[in-house]
Amino acid sequence: MIWALLGVGQINEHDVIGLFKNQNSESFCGFPPSTSHDYFRCSKAFTPPMSRMFCIPGIIFLFCAFVLSILVSISLPFLPALDIARAHMNGNALINGDTVNEIRFGVWAECTYKDDGSRICGEASHGYSTSISDTNKDANVIISGSWTRGLAVHPVATAVTFIALLFSFSSHVTVTLIASILSFLAALLTLIAFAIDIALYAFLHHEIGKISSIQGSTDTAPGFWLTFVSLILLLLAGCTVCFGRRRDRMSGASSYPSYPMSSTTTKTPFWKRFRRN
Repeated sequence: MIWALLGVGQINEHDVIGLFKNQNSESFCGFPPSTSHDYFRCSKAFTPPMSRMFCIPGIIFLFCAFVLSILVSISLPFLPALDIARAHMNGNALINGDTVNEIRFGVWAECTYKDDGSRICGEASHGYSTSISDTNKDANVIISGSWTRGLAVHPVATAVTFIALLFSFSSHVTVTLIASILSFLAALLTLIAFAIDIALYAFLHHEIGKISSIQGSTDTAPGFWLTFVSLILLLLAGCTVCFGRRRDRMSGASSYPSYPMSSTTTKTPFWKRFRRN
């Protein structure tokens, strides 16, 4: 078609050469393209570089979710401030034989606090249990390991989040699709962990209420809300990484070489179009 245009004088030879000149190098693409590879190579010269601006928020969301998730996964007894649920006793209570006024539940252990501010933490283990009673031992409740064993989902979600973060740095479409899927998988695991946190808090609140003499109150802890924020960030990350790559593909597919016409192009008068040859 372009050779026909050359024959009728609608485009000159210099315009044709300019069409296939690679502006990023001094090489020229073959004209006409002999193979599909040559056509793809020539068309890439006119395709603008794929923008990553829309995918950067997804990477930031994943990084923030990973940091929050790993902090919650470390939790008690290593980070006493990042517990899942805690109970305050206005009257002293006996917990594991010690007289305390506060207990905090983490992923790996529980920590108790005395009136003087000293802290006693249990050994780190998977699925710990603790016993709470009043000082006279008239009432007693047990937080069994079945309610704390599920907290181990937190580090599993952290591991999946970290893998999704690594995959999100790739510019390959398939790899970024995997990153998006892993982000949603990490969000699902975090949702399960958050549901377990809610169940632990609800059970602790119910059991503490059985011991009226200690006048206990139950509160959600920083680790509880960090898990919720991490869940929101993972959902946002999965959407931005997925739709960001889709937007890049659409912009790359819609970009094609422009064909500048020569200024010497002449138009056929209207009345001459009906002239008989």
